[in-house]
Amino acid sequence: MAKTENLLQAIARIEARTGIPRTIFAACPNSTAVVRAAFRAAKRNNAPIYFAATLNQIDCDGGYTGLTPVEFVRLARFEAEAVHFTGPTIIAIDHGGPWLKDKQSVERWTAEEAMAGVKRSFEAAVLAGYDLIHVDPTVDIHLPAGQTIDIRVVVARTVELIRHIETFRRERNLAPISYEVGTEEVHGGLADEATFDDFLAGLKAGLAEVGLNDVWPCFIVGKVGTDLHTTTFDPEVARRLTAKVRPCGSFIKGHYTDGVSNPEAYPLTGMGAANVGPEFTMSEYDALAELEEIERELNAQGAVAQPSRITTVLRRLVCDSGRWRKWLHGDEPGKEFDALTPERQLWLVKTGCRYIWQHPEALVARQRLYDNLSRRGYAPEEVVLSRIERDMDKYFHAFNLVNLNDLLP
Repeated sequence: MAKTENLLQAIARIEARTGIPRTIFAACPNSTAVVRAAFRAAKRNNAPIYFAATLNQIDCDGGYTGLTPVEFVRLARFEAEAVHFTGPTIIAIDHGGPWLKDKQSVERWTAEEAMAGVKRSFEAAVLAGYDLIHVDPTVDIHLPAGQTIDIRVVVARTVELIRHIETFRRERNLAPISYEVGTEEVHGGLADEATFDDFLAGLKAGLAEVGLNDVWPCFIVGKVGTDLHTTTFDPEVARRLTAKVRPCGSFIKGHYTDGVSNPEAYPLTGMGAANVGPEFTMSEYDALAELEEIERELNAQGAVAQPSRITTVLRRLVCDSGRWRKWLHGDEPGKEFDALTPERQLWLVKTGCRYIWQHPEALVARQRLYDNLSRRGYAPEEVVLSRIERDMDKYFHAFNLVNLNDLLP
C-alpha cells in the first residue's frame, strides 16, 4: 500500500479507538526556509509533515525555488536529519496538469505539448521518490473566454495522466504512488456538487475502461468555501462532500487554507488534508520586515556599514517579475502596479515574494541583512524560522496532530 493511504488508514484506526478526528496538514514548499521550518515544527509537534509542491515551485527546470524533484527529496531528507525527525514525510505534486505551470500558459503551449510536459514532470517525480501526485487537468487556455472546460474532457485527461504514471511506474517496478484529483473554485471544473458527482462517476468508469480498477485517488479536492481571497471554511459543504467520497475510499482535500478563520472545524467534518502555501511566504516576508526595522535602528546609530534595504529590493523584484498580474481581480487587470491601492500593492508583494526568493539580488539582500544583525548579537535566521513555525503550529494544533507520531504503528 502507498505511504499516504497507510497514514490515512492509521489515522482512521486511531480515531475509532480514541474518538479524536484528525486532518493532515500540507505545506507548500515555496522556499527553503519554509521547508526547514516545516521539519522543525513537525519535530516539535511530534506529527507527520506533508509537502505539496506545484510545478511552478519544483520541476525538472528547477521552478522558482531552483529545485528539481531529486534535489527537493534530497533537501527534505537533509532537513529531517538536521532535527532528527523520524516521523512520516509525504512529498507530493500539487496541481499537476496542463497549463498550470505558468511557462506553459504564457508561451501558449498546445494541448499535446502541455500534456507531454506534465507527463515528463510526473515521471521525474516518480523517479525521485514522490509519494503522491495531484492530477489536475481542469484548465484549458485555448477555450473561448468565459467557457468552462467540459467535465468529460477533465475526466479523459485525468485518466490519461493516471494511466501514464501507472504504466511508467509498473514498468520500472517502483513503489505504489497515491493520487489526488480535482480542483477548487479558482480553476473551475468542479465548482458545484452536480459536476463533482459527474466527475466521480466518469473517473470510476474511465479507470475501469483502461484496466485500472485497482487505482483510486485517496484525495479529492472539494470546494469547501475557501479560495485565495476568502478565509471561511464551510463545515456543512465539507460534510456533504465527505459523505459522497468516503464510501469510495477517498477523503476530501482542502486547498487555500491560508489564514482560514476556523481551522479547528476541518477534522470535525472529516476533511482528510488541507494545503497551506502563500501564508508562509507572507510569514517569511513579515519576519524579514521585522528584522529590517532593527537594522534601521542600528544604521541610525552608525552600527551598520551598508543596510540591506531588503523590503525595497523585494518590492522591486516582485514588480519587475510581472507575476503579480496573475493574482489581480475585479477591475484591476490592465492597471500598472503603482496604480493599485497601497494595501493591494503590499499584499501582492508579500504573496509574490515566493517567485523571487532565489533571485540573486534577493539572496544578497537577505545575506547582508543577516550579516548586519549577526554582528550585533542577533540570530536573524532563527527569527525568520520561528515566525513561519508559529504560523504552522496553529494548524498542527487545530488539526489535532500534536503527538500523533506516538500513536502511529
